[in-house]
Amino acid sequence: MSQKKLRVGVLGATGMVGQRFLALLENHPWYDVAVLGASANSAGQKYQDAVKGRWALKTAIPAATASLTVRNASDVKAIAGEVDFVFCAVDMTKEETAKLEEDYARAETPVVSNNSAHRGTADVPMMVPEINPEHAEVIALQRKRLGTTRGFIAVKPNCSIQSYVPAIHPLMKFGPKRLAVCTYQAISGAGKTFETWPEMVDNLIPFIKGEEEKSEKEPMKIWGRIEGAGIVAAQDPVISAQCIRVPASDGHMAAVFVSFERKPSREEILGLWKEFKGRPQQLGLPSAPSPFLQYFEEDNRPQTRLDRDAGNGMAVTIGRLRGDAAYDFRFVALSHNTVRGAAGGAVLTAELLTKDGWITAK
Repeated sequence: MSQKKLRVGVLGATGMVGQRFLALLENHPWYDVAVLGASANSAGQKYQDAVKGRWALKTAIPAATASLTVRNASDVKAIAGEVDFVFCAVDMTKEETAKLEEDYARAETPVVSNNSAHRGTADVPMMVPEINPEHAEVIALQRKRLGTTRGFIAVKPNCSIQSYVPAIHPLMKFGPKRLAVCTYQAISGAGKTFETWPEMVDNLIPFIKGEEEKSEKEPMKIWGRIEGAGIVAAQDPVISAQCIRVPASDGHMAAVFVSFERKPSREEILGLWKEFKGRPQQLGLPSAPSPFLQYFEEDNRPQTRLDRDAGNGMAVTIGRLRGDAAYDFRFVALSHNTVRGAAGGAVLTAELLTKDGWITAK
């Protein structure tokens, strides 16, 4: 890795995930935030003025970005000329987002996106860096389609799958066949706080639009393989998901039930979780947590408030592994939805893509 930092743009910088990007990139050893992009309504304002009354994090606005002038994220040519790559967390329609991201890629500016617009695009890698780093190879096919030499799009998956998919992945050699999961998702996943969504106090909502479909389909792409023009989804395990909004500020908890083709022992599962290291851990990437998976023996852990910040919010915590009458095993798992599940996962993806030479200085 060169000593010279790469210049980064953050698109959608005024939203909750955009704010999290800026907090995570403050003092990053590889990246400097050079440009902030947002909607036309925020363009032209100093960042601290654009988010006045809307800054949702407990930490202060990073000093280096507070006085930057917000740009119109749609001004692709100008922004692309000032950065080496961009993170994308815009609040636009799926169609508008898909076009904007492709416009940046065609302007020879890699895009690492938190948005869902290109998660289903066959030649766009959707990465949990510890699980499917090899999917970066599909970028060569994408560049051929786009007609680019350095521009491309990579995405991270939905926040709802970030706790249970990492827990299942080390167990793939036993052939997981059926997976039932119920996720209990914090209000920050909707870009809200209790101040902006008081209806969530003392309340549960048993529906989150689009989450159950994403929870069932996106893991299959992550566990898929590159073939032909892109990534072909895996067929197993069959996943059934329910997603519930709960009155927690941050942290998505999952209750998981799993059956295997070859049932492992409890000791084998715990051993695989303890030993698992992904490529980010092996490479020592700046945002990689160590350990990635952390198991608690206590019956009342993990807890959202106590454990969501494990590994600086990048680790997955697991507990209550036990046998089940209808499935082979059940357990619970927790991840921080705006760190590992959103901005942090995208930053780690960018670090891996940088280390492997997909993202370079212009």
